[in-house]
Amino acid sequence: MKRVFGAKKDKEPPPSVQDTSDRITKRGDNVEEKIKKLDAELARYKEQIKRTRPGPAQEAVKARAMRVLKQRRMYEGQRDMLYNQTFNLDQVAFAAEGIKDAQQTMSALKSANKDLKGMMKSVKIEDVDSLQDEMMDLMDVSSEIQESLGRSYNLPDDIDEDELLGELDALEADMGFETEGGMPSYLQPDKESDLEGELNFPSAPTGHAPVPPGRVNMQAEDELGLPAVPGPSLRN
Repeated sequence: MKRVFGAKKDKEPPPSVQDTSDRITKRGDNVEEKIKKLDAELARYKEQIKRTRPGPAQEAVKARAMRVLKQRRMYEGQRDMLYNQTFNLDQVAFAAEGIKDAQQTMSALKSANKDLKGMMKSVKIEDVDSLQDEMMDLMDVSSEIQESLGRSYNLPDDIDEDELLGELDALEADMGFETEGGMPSYLQPDKESDLEGELNFPSAPTGHAPVPPGRVNMQAEDELGLPAVPGPSLRN
């Protein structure tokens, strides 16, 4: 049967947007290279027209330049058309990528929504509120326990401070802490004792022998209190 009707050929997959855009961009680049060559040729003809005198030779150069200029305009139109097609394909590719991103986003949101619903089944707001209330009660009980353990034993709660101050004053009077000035003796400054008056030591010697009464010391002394040495006599 295959020999009679022939085998069915597999259809080739349609080209992708990116492949088509790359191919058209390559064609546009080739046209751009041709335009650059024509520009160089036009510049050469322009120099020839400047150097030649008006006449048949100059007209021939102008005719060639006009032909090159027409080709250049034709290539520019083809280049612009190809670049417009590339731009349209890029817009289509951008829109297709946006749709793919939206599909992936929707899939991720659906999966997250399903997971959240499953987790919310095990967590209820009523249980959270009840747990918070229970924790607050436990903290209050703990504070009461700490306060109870921190109380002092055998101390009445209704203690009069004035009564305590009176007992303190009576205690100081009994122990003899009060003085004439109304201040305890241990708070008053110490008095300096007159040691010299109590001990009555004799005065220190001055280094000079006492002069007997009725006798005048006529001997001169130097600045150190020693007897002065008499100087040499001026008489022969």
